[in-house]
Amino acid sequence: MCVAFPGEIKAIDGDRARVDFRGNLADVSLGLVTASVGQYVLVHAGCAIQVMEADEAREILQIFDELERNLEG
Repeated sequence: MCVAFPGEIKAIDGDRARVDFRGNLADVSLGLVTASVGQYVLVHAGCAIQVMEADEAREILQIFDELERNLEG
């Protein structure tokens, strides 16, 4: 199963972005979306596939946190 994960854009260089995933920075392709620094993007397989509202991204991150807690306990 593949999962897309939200992250915040910290820097953009051409069609590449430096995206923060819970403190982990990764280079992501912006070839499919138009986004700006500070926006959240949903990322799958190294490509941003959707620009998201910050509250929506935080809600998804909370769901992932809850799933992780349930798997640990």
